[in-house]
Parts: sequence; structure tokens; C-alpha cells
Amino acid sequence: MEIELYNQLCLALDMSGKNYNREKITDAFNYADELHAGQRRQSGEPYISHPVAVAENVITLGLDTDSVCAALLHDTVEDCADKTNLDIIKERFGSDVAMLVDGLTKLVLIDVEDKQEQNIENIRKMLLAMSKDIRVIFIKLCDRLHNMRTLAAKREDRQRAIALETMYIYAPLAHRLGIRLIKHELEELSLSYLDPIGYEEVRSKVEERFGLSRTLIREAKEEISAKLAENGIKFELNGRVKSIYSLYNKMYNQQKAFDDIYDFYALRIIVDTELECYTALGLIHEMFHSIPGRFKDYISTPKPNLYRSLHTSVMSSSGIPFEVQIRTHEMHQLAEFGVAAHWKYKSGENASESIDEKLQWVSQLLAIEDDTRDPDEFLDAFKIDIFRHETYVFTPKGDVIVLAQGSTCIDFAYAIHSAVGNKMVGAKINGTIVPIDRAPETGDIIEILTSSSSKGPSRDWLNIVKTGDARAKIRQWFKKEKREENIALGKADVDKELRRSGKSFTSEQRNEIVSNVATRVGMSSADDLYNMLGYGGMPISKIATKLRDELDRLVKDATPEVPLVVEDVKLASKQKIKATGGVVVDGEDGCVTKFAHCCNPLPGDQIIGFITRGYGVSIHKIDCPNVLRGQQNEESRDRFISAHWEYGAAEETGSDIYEALVILYAENSITLLAEVTTALADMKVSLLQINTQKKGEDNMLINLTVGCKNTAHYNSIVSRLKRVPSVISVTRGFGK
Repeated sequence: MEIELYNQLCLALDMSGKNYNREKITDAFNYADELHAGQRRQSGEPYISHPVAVAENVITLGLDTDSVCAALLHDTVEDCADKTNLDIIKERFGSDVAMLVDGLTKLVLIDVEDKQEQNIENIRKMLLAMSKDIRVIFIKLCDRLHNMRTLAAKREDRQRAIALETMYIYAPLAHRLGIRLIKHELEELSLSYLDPIGYEEVRSKVEERFGLSRTLIREAKEEISAKLAENGIKFELNGRVKSIYSLYNKMYNQQKAFDDIYDFYALRIIVDTELECYTALGLIHEMFHSIPGRFKDYISTPKPNLYRSLHTSVMSSSGIPFEVQIRTHEMHQLAEFGVAAHWKYKSGENASESIDEKLQWVSQLLAIEDDTRDPDEFLDAFKIDIFRHETYVFTPKGDVIVLAQGSTCIDFAYAIHSAVGNKMVGAKINGTIVPIDRAPETGDIIEILTSSSSKGPSRDWLNIVKTGDARAKIRQWFKKEKREENIALGKADVDKELRRSGKSFTSEQRNEIVSNVATRVGMSSADDLYNMLGYGGMPISKIATKLRDELDRLVKDATPEVPLVVEDVKLASKQKIKATGGVVVDGEDGCVTKFAHCCNPLPGDQIIGFITRGYGVSIHKIDCPNVLRGQQNEESRDRFISAHWEYGAAEETGSDIYEALVILYAENSITLLAEVTTALADMKVSLLQINTQKKGEDNMLINLTVGCKNTAHYNSIVSRLKRVPSVISVTRGFGK
């Protein structure tokens, strides 16, 4: 046994003042010491020194006996797999200890510069572990703290990787959980490795300034102590200098001069009651000149990580500013230890409901991960939640709602309740109607206007909201309420992606391709995949490669695929002649052209000609399905001929009118066709043909053949039709 380390552990237990199960902890120490025997850290120390140091940190947080045992055993399953496993630990130390060790073993390195799925899965494991038992992340933070304290023994590249992970994942997590002591030390240790020159520059400035002003702090403390005692207030008073990382952040990221930082010095007053906090605040403002705009009341409006305190910045008699923080003893415990200060485990008792409420953001992040398979979006939501700067706003009833900075009124509505967001039709800030994408500021009173006749959120909101929680709730609504519409949109995305391959395929082949891909990504049916694509839960890019793989497997060409470029088409002649319809073709003199009804090309489209048998040259869009099939057929391939629009044909001033097919997907209503035809009439667009087809209970597919001048004119028609209230989507179609 490492007697010295064991005595060190016992001393930490004695100093905690808590009634730990010494016998169980001693057994865990002896077992870990036995398993790690002969192992050494890169620093040369016995490996058991690391678990003991982690256990001491856990004791400092005030966690329970099982947490201390898990800290001692946290590396045994991974590093001593030939000697032990979770079943042995469960049998010897109980299911709670085994569960904590298992959770810690699964938390692997998170590469903060990597957005790939494996890295996202690691973050998800961490959140799952937190949601099951928050003690897992407490112990992990203690583990990371000791690793950072001993990081000098690592190679330089590993130092940077671990420091980055600590700065961008673990320090913000400690902040989100309110564990100030761990947060500040992790930040400073990380900074010392990531920017040692900047760290040293700030540190030297701190020492210089503090050395010049020791007298100021001593005199201010004496003056405040006398005033508080005179007014019968029992208190503790201590001072601190702002952390090096905080100063670095203000100097380098916020571009503030060192002398412009008002909270460099802070005196902390700890009193017995909340009333005494405000009494002490009044006395401080009576003694010193307060600095305007520098008062913050986190007692009436706590931070999301539970932090409560009064902050005010004042000017000393010698003209040097300093900050005063005022809080009760309970608030101070929360400020130092955050959620851990509330953690009580007694003979199997679980965390209180209040703790669960404070950790709702973990569940929300996991819900976001369930609703989207886009790694970038999930990582962005994760960063917003742990790095968030808060905006404090009020409901009309005076309830405080905390939003991530930059959040919109839509985010606010969904923060109140999903039903409020789904029925939202407008918003008021401080009594004035504002756009729903307006970002409120701290102190604003927001009223959400709702309507029972609202048709639900708009898909555009997914691009407006800032919080992952709001985005997930909007997607949930579309997922549940608009399945048929989602499927139609998803099919359109898949068809577009498949057409990019340049291969022709039948609807039966398309259905088989999508069914196979759905199975590969863990979905039960093609419609489920279409639905997820349609409501935005998965980007088409995520399955693009799988779609192409299945297409290549099912569609076997007899001849090699021909690239879709005009220059590669075999030409009958180099002589250019003008043909009818504003098209110039390369070919025989005097040929006649006609526009193919299968694709209805417009001036501005890339086109190609096909020499027909006795009917001149048929002009197609270069991506027309018939062209794709024809270029893969050996007999017809040589009959394609390059073509392009005559100069000026694509100009808006052209007088020729061409047929074009527009496909509308819309909610069925009595006025739908009237609104569509009125929109066309307003633009003076000829409606040449119209066909309708019912889709589901409430939706309709409308095929319109219209007359237009060119692609620019066509795009303006599409833009106008998209503004018809019932229209869901507008796409350009191919003919028969």
C-alpha cells in the first residue's frame, strides 16, 4: 500500500467534516492500488497518485461516498481490463459505483476541431451520462482538473489538444454547472498552454498593479468593516483579484485597455440574510461613488447556473475603481460549487426535483440530437448552450425568462411553451408590436400574440431562431403535423440528388434505392426517410453518397456513361447556321428546330439538339431525362448536336413566348385556384394548361403550363406564386 497517499486521502476526508463510509473508501483505495501496481504516469509518479488526487477533488466538492470510490476506481476498467471488469466492481462496491465507473469509462477524448459524427457521438455520450447521473460529470471535471495540473509531463502536441478540449468543453461545462473554483483553474491552466506569452504578459501586469495597490484594498476593507459593524451586520469580508483568464479575455477579445477594467479588484461581503445583502449595498453606495451602469442584481434574477449575488462597481477615494460582491452564505456555497452544492445522496436518495429542473438544458440538447442527424447543427447547439451569454427578459406577468444572447421573439415563445410558439402570430416588446425575428434586450417585457386559427410555425423559422431548443420544437411540429408534406418535399430532394448522377432510373428503381438507404441509416421505411428529409431532421448531403452507391448498384448501363457537356457531343459539321426560335445549332444548312415538350427549354437554359428522322432538330434542356437516356444509347448518341440560344434571346425584352411547366404543392382550399390564377393574371402571364391532383387529405398538386419569355421571367413567376398563402413549394417540372 502507498501509505503516504492513503494518509493524504484520509486527511482530506477528515477536513471535509462529512460522515463518509471510511471502510468502503479504504477498500476502494486498496483495490485500485492493487490493480495499478507497477503502473506509472508520464511524470514518473506511481499511477495511484492520480486516482487519489481525483478523489481529493471530489471530496472538496462535497460529493458522497460512492463518488469518492468511483474516483479511486475510474481508470481500473480501462487500464486494468485483464484484472477486473464492471461486474466485479458491481459485486464488490455496489451498482451505483459500477454505474459511475462505467459512465466515466465511456467519456473519451472530444476533438473540438472535428465536427465528424464520431466526435458528436462522444459529446452525446457525455450528455447521456450527465442525464443519467450528474455525479459522472462532477468526477470527470475533477479528473480533468488533476490532468491539467500535471499536463507538463505530456508532449507539446498533446498539451495543446488537451488544453483546447479543456477550454472549449470542460471549463464551459464547469461554468454551466456553476462550479467556479474548477472553472477558473481550468481556464487559467488551459490558457498557460495555449498562449503562454499572452498569459505571462497578463500575469505580470496583475502582479505589478496589485503590488502598487495593496494599501487601497486594505484601507477599503477596514472602512467597509467598520461601517457594517456599526450597523449591526454580521459579515465575512475578503478580497480577490480578477482571474488572469478573465483579464486576458477582456484585453485580447474585447479589446479593452488594462486600466479600463473596473472589476480588477473585488471585495466580497458574505452576510446571513438576503435583506442584509441589500442593506449592505446601500451602505456601500453611501460610502463610495457608484459607477453608472455597473450594478447587477443576480439575487432577484439568478443566472441559469444558480449564481446569485449583488455586484456593484464603485470608485475609491484615491480614484481607483473596484467591485463589491454581496451575498449570503448559502449563495456563496452556490457560487463556489454550483449544482454540486445542492447534491444530496442519502442511502440511495436521488437528486431533488429542483436539481433536475436546473439540468433541463442537458435533456433539451439530447432532444435536439434525436431530432437532427446533422453533426454541425448539433455541435452548434451544444456550443450555444455551454458558451451562452444570457439575455434576461420578462413575461407580462413578471416571470423572468433567460435566453441565449441574440435569441428572437420566436425563441422566447418556444421557451414559454411549445403550444405558445406553434400558435404565435406576432409579438410585442414593451407594449409595441415588433417583427417576430426581433432580438430582445435584457429587461424587455415580451408579450406573444397567439391565434387559435394559426396554421402553425413557418418553415422559414428554422433559419431564424437561434436556440436549438426552439428549432427542435418547430421540427417536432412539422414531423407530427405535416408528414405528407414532408414526404413530398423529401422525395423532391431525393429525385434532385439522383438526377445529378446523370443516370436515368424508373420509379421502381428509385423506390428500391430509397428503401435500401433507409435501412442503412436505421429507418423502418422509405417514407420515414422522406419525412426526416422533409422536416429538416437530416440534410440530403448526409445520404447523397449512399444514394449514389445504390443507384450505381441497381442501374447497370450497357455502355459507359457519357459526360453531359456539349463539347463532347459529336458534331455533324463545324458550320454554324441560325435556325428558327432564336436558337443557333451546329449542323446542316436549312434545318428546322422545334422545342421538345418533355422538358420545355427556355432562353437562359443550357440546351442541346437532337436530329430527328424527318422532323428537323428537337431542342432539349441538357439535363432532360430523354437526353440522358439517349446519350447512353449507342444508336442515338451520334444524333445529338450542340446548340445555343441566339445572342439576345435570353434578354427580358425578347418578344417570343415559350411554354414552361410549373409544379405547385399547396394546401387545398376553396380559394386556392382563384389565388393562383389571379397571381398569374396580375403578371400578365398566359395560363395554357392546368391539371390538379389531390395529395392526402388536405394537400393538392397543381401542374401549370404557362407562357414565359426566358428563365429570368420564369423565376419571377415562381417567386410570385410562392407568395400565395396556401402554396407550400414551387418547382419547375419536366413534361411527358
